[in-house]
Amino acid sequence: MQFTSRSAFVYFNNINKGLSQTLKTANFQEMHSENIPTPLESPADRRKWNQVTDSIKKAIFILGTACILFIAASNSITWHLQRIWGASGNLWQNTWNQIYHAFGENDLFIGVAGTYAVTMSVFWFANFFLLMIEITKWPKCLIKYKIQEEPVNEKQKPMLQRAVQVVLFNQTVIALPFMVVMYHLMKWRGCVFQGELPTFQWFLLELAVFSLVEELCFYYSHRTLHHRSLYSYIHKRHHEWTAPIGIISLYAHPIEHLVSNLLPPVLGPLLMGSHLCSAWVWFSIALLSTTVAHCGYHFPLLPSPEAHDYHHKTFVNNFGVLGILDRLHGTDLNFRASKAYQRHVLLLGLTPLSQQIPESPSKKPE
Repeated sequence: MQFTSRSAFVYFNNINKGLSQTLKTANFQEMHSENIPTPLESPADRRKWNQVTDSIKKAIFILGTACILFIAASNSITWHLQRIWGASGNLWQNTWNQIYHAFGENDLFIGVAGTYAVTMSVFWFANFFLLMIEITKWPKCLIKYKIQEEPVNEKQKPMLQRAVQVVLFNQTVIALPFMVVMYHLMKWRGCVFQGELPTFQWFLLELAVFSLVEELCFYYSHRTLHHRSLYSYIHKRHHEWTAPIGIISLYAHPIEHLVSNLLPPVLGPLLMGSHLCSAWVWFSIALLSTTVAHCGYHFPLLPSPEAHDYHHKTFVNNFGVLGILDRLHGTDLNFRASKAYQRHVLLLGLTPLSQQIPESPSKKPE
């Protein structure tokens, strides 16, 4: 195709017309821009956008801080163990090989019995000390960190005994068959039960994915259980304790224990095709996290349980674990307006936050 002078004239003339039309359109829009609504013009849109950005910022802050702390703790622990035991650089790999050998190098045995032993040990080790504080009220120096009322009294002892029975039922009758099913799903997914452990960098990525998957699954399952058509039949049992204690984290209806307690933590390792060792570490973190969230004490240097304690006290707000989806959906508005939100920080001193930021005195009726 030849490019003649006439065709060049037509070509540049068309470009000129296009530019002129574009400039006219731009000038018209500029002159009348005050009449054109922007996507964030309405207060509702701006509020929704702020919730989305706050959720993203909160997710980055929580996961980033957790990864930094975990890296620092892991490196420190590894260094000290190597110094004390004179262990080689393959400390964790050799330890896992010994554990796998102790279970007879049987994937089913270590996948079910090993997981059961790890989760039971972590849960009851943490809750043993919390129960001692509740029952014996010793050491007294820790009672001041109680968020709501005093420790368990004599009238609540039957409730406490029933709670222990329900928790043990959930951990055996419900959890053991679930672990068998999950073992087969993990084998189908290609999860590894023996051999080389994942690198520490890969495990950090897994940990971030596990946390987000749990937040997603727990938030929506928990919020669904609060629906009026389901609450009285299933979730009401968990909320019998308006001032929760540690073991109440697993005090639930069997359906709730299956859907909200067992499934969300397992889906992450299943999705990532993780090593069983990674899953054990994650299950331990999840159990300790939910125990602290329900413990009823805001201890120094431990994650704040104020958000979930507020949920038990008021039956509203704070349906998630990390608070990311609560911020996104606006299901933390009451909490953010409360004194409990001001206390929802890491306590670095010895003075209880309930004393530093006390509840406003209730108005006396005239």
